[in-house]
Amino acid sequence: MKINLSPRITYPLLVALMAAGAGCSDLKENPDFINPDTFYKSATELQLGVNGVYDDLNSGFSGYFYDRYVFECLTGDQIGWEKGPLQYNLGNVSSADEYIEAYWSISYRSINRANAVIETADAMKDATNDALVKRLKGEAQFLRAFYYYGLLSYFDSPPLTTKSTKGISELPSNTGGKRAVIDQIYADAKAAADVLPASYTGADVGRATKWAAKTILMKAQLWDEKWADAKTTADDIITNSGVQLFDNFAYNFDLAHENQGERLFEAQISASANANEYNVHSAHFNPEDYPSDLGGAGWSWLSATQEFRASYDAKDKRIDGTFIETYPTGRFGKVDGAYPMVKWSPKADFNLSRFGGIVKSDANPRDPAQMIFGKAWSNKLVELGTNWTNTEKNTIYLRLADVLLGHSEACNESGQGDKFMGINKVRARAGLTALSGLSQSALRDAIIQEREQEFVFEQVMYPELRRKSKFGATPDYLGNHINHYITKYNAGRTLKARDYVLPLPLKEMQGNTNVTQNKEWQ
Repeated sequence: MKINLSPRITYPLLVALMAAGAGCSDLKENPDFINPDTFYKSATELQLGVNGVYDDLNSGFSGYFYDRYVFECLTGDQIGWEKGPLQYNLGNVSSADEYIEAYWSISYRSINRANAVIETADAMKDATNDALVKRLKGEAQFLRAFYYYGLLSYFDSPPLTTKSTKGISELPSNTGGKRAVIDQIYADAKAAADVLPASYTGADVGRATKWAAKTILMKAQLWDEKWADAKTTADDIITNSGVQLFDNFAYNFDLAHENQGERLFEAQISASANANEYNVHSAHFNPEDYPSDLGGAGWSWLSATQEFRASYDAKDKRIDGTFIETYPTGRFGKVDGAYPMVKWSPKADFNLSRFGGIVKSDANPRDPAQMIFGKAWSNKLVELGTNWTNTEKNTIYLRLADVLLGHSEACNESGQGDKFMGINKVRARAGLTALSGLSQSALRDAIIQEREQEFVFEQVMYPELRRKSKFGATPDYLGNHINHYITKYNAGRTLKARDYVLPLPLKEMQGNTNVTQNKEWQ
């Protein structure tokens, strides 16, 4: 069931919205005003507040999803010609960057909402709905952990606050560093897992479950290099959740299987449910030459390189679910009453320019051998044939495959358990041979490669690569990726320590004396 978690009240608990005309004392209407101290007195009203914490997960044009993808372009595997992706491909990042600022603002807005929901739940007197109030508080705790994990993934030491902001003088600090943030994620994820249900029915489908909370817990434990703890958490999810990988990898990204199976947590997107909150996957990821009258926006800001697409084993069953392999091109107009079809090929021309990698303009549209392209467009994200403002696909944030690969990593690093079980389940679904007999370092490499090919276009590889890398040290997966990109495409970029963490936003540094900038950016 497609649900819309966004409430009519956009900023519950945090902002009192009012519209009243100055000097109109004779008006009889009640002003549009919501006072959180008097409104949120029941579980039904509290649920509106929780809905507002989910709200930013499906933010539109340049929001939570898109900013993460821009950050991905630092690695060089995923590229774009729009200013954000292009500058990140070139390593041109600054603390005044608009994408960093937007991501930061969205994250803390949602954290502040979650803080307020938790405080309100703790003070709420609604005895007949006590279980629901506890569940709603658990959802807010999960979401706070989720947003803090996102901040940890890019900034290492973001400011930590667990209280809702009452005034501009209440500024959080990051003096506790990464340790304080990870410990808060642990506390919230564990508390949420204790009260959240394993699944939902009806209109509640799509809300956070205990298994989503445990997945965030496991991911934080991996980041913290608590390998034995991460293995235990992953074992619990794998053994007790009842969740299994889909037989068909593409089910992770289609409409028919939303909020089902291995899809542990996803942002609820539906233009039909709420025309003001469509997702813009097709607008950002459609092929450049996809015909506009078929629904193409023609932006094609983002794709992966031809080389990355070519790195897949030809037998890999994930290819069709991951990449657009063929589509109608508008490059030549209609030929014999229809748009010619183009097919991806490793032999097609490819470069990093806007039009580099689409079918050549002088190709013969009646010759299939010439109807080829080299860019790797995302089939996970687009909805070809649908107008880009009417998209329905959810944004996937947590999947069981992440847990399985996390299990293999935890076993490999701790020397405990079956280190091949998780990765081989992922590979088996992809139709690839099982791994065995690898050394610790060789399996570490294999897990990184499997993550890349399993999760490309899901905004996770820059954090994963930097989590397993250190500038000038071994291993250095992130540095290897960036240096390969620089060499292959003559990018005019030099690998630097700043590539391994994002800076805290300039506005935060200017307005909050309690915050210290990451040392790489000082």
